[in-house]
Amino acid sequence: MRRFIEKSVEKVLMASGAITSLTILLIVVFLFRQGAGLFRNSVVEENYSLAVNKTNPVEKLTPEEIKNIFDREIVNWAQVGGLNEDISVFRLNDITSYVSEEALGEEMQFLSHHLSEIVDTHPHIIAFIPNEYIRKDFKGKVLDVGKITPSDFFAGKEWFPTAQPAPLFGLLPLLLGTLWVSFAAILFALPFGLAVAIYLAELASTRTRAVLKPVIELLAGIPSVIYGFFGLVVVVPLIQKTFDLPVGETALAGSVILAVMAMPTIITIAEDAIRTVPRATKEASLALGASQMQTIFKVILPYCVSGIMAAVVLGIGRAVGETMAVLMVTGNSAIIPTTLLEPVRTIPATIAAELGEAPTGGAHYEALFMLGVILFLITLFISILIEIISAKQIKQQQ
Repeated sequence: MRRFIEKSVEKVLMASGAITSLTILLIVVFLFRQGAGLFRNSVVEENYSLAVNKTNPVEKLTPEEIKNIFDREIVNWAQVGGLNEDISVFRLNDITSYVSEEALGEEMQFLSHHLSEIVDTHPHIIAFIPNEYIRKDFKGKVLDVGKITPSDFFAGKEWFPTAQPAPLFGLLPLLLGTLWVSFAAILFALPFGLAVAIYLAELASTRTRAVLKPVIELLAGIPSVIYGFFGLVVVVPLIQKTFDLPVGETALAGSVILAVMAMPTIITIAEDAIRTVPRATKEASLALGASQMQTIFKVILPYCVSGIMAAVVLGIGRAVGETMAVLMVTGNSAIIPTTLLEPVRTIPATIAAELGEAPTGGAHYEALFMLGVILFLITLFISILIEIISAKQIKQQQ
């Protein structure tokens, strides 16, 4: 009977592990499949095209050029490889400036014909029109805008998913914003976290450690939205006043909040690593005449450097994946940062802020899943790094 129960428990545990592994695998496959769909979308909005006069030598435009043309930042065809002529932008709601409503017909049955004539008679025009109005006898030239390419996404410098007629899905400002905030947070958290870990492991009395240890671990259980609210009320105004900025929602505010959130992880793991140093090693150092501080910095820390690095990497992982606190204090400006005193936007904050508004199955929706893929790869890299460091630490202890 006992043998039967053990076998049953073993099979249940095996089945649970298999189901969990399969579920994780399916989630990853779904994530990559949805994200890869981004590169099957046209540069311009679905079911729309860009048309120019047949005499126009321009054959292709990049997404950035299209956006700048319709935003009137590019006003001459020579700026995009055409003739030295001013660009005339046309959208469908401009039709009444060219043709009377009577000429279009009561049911807009003549709209296709007039759109063709407008493009044919205006040599400098660029028209953004629905595909349904481009018939076989269309007299203009439809530009080959192509599909969104990996270079448009991975090397893109603008994240503007609502731009018309060509939304921009540039990864760089979001990726750099994420790394900028995360690594700055680690630079703030590491010295303080390591100092507290050394104090708890080597200097604090048993009673002091018994009080401080639970308090520090309790910080890890505070909801991130509470940290974000604290940052919005206290840290943001302080940064704005200290540096005389127009707004205090900056990368620096996000870094400070993330540093506070990452410190419990760094302190706990670093302290555990320090406490694994053999007592004989410490006593040997002291017996040779080294002071307690010399023993800590010359013997203990070099011995457990792998554990400290694991604490740092885990702290980075905590910072990279944070959403709500960063969303509240960083300003959510999708620009490539140059200093910590500028607003930024991170990948997790972008997904949280925009996924609910993105049409299911559209380019914006799939671009957000691709951001999830990037975040998954970053997390995977951090996890692999932790395993390598941990394996090195175990080998060192042996």
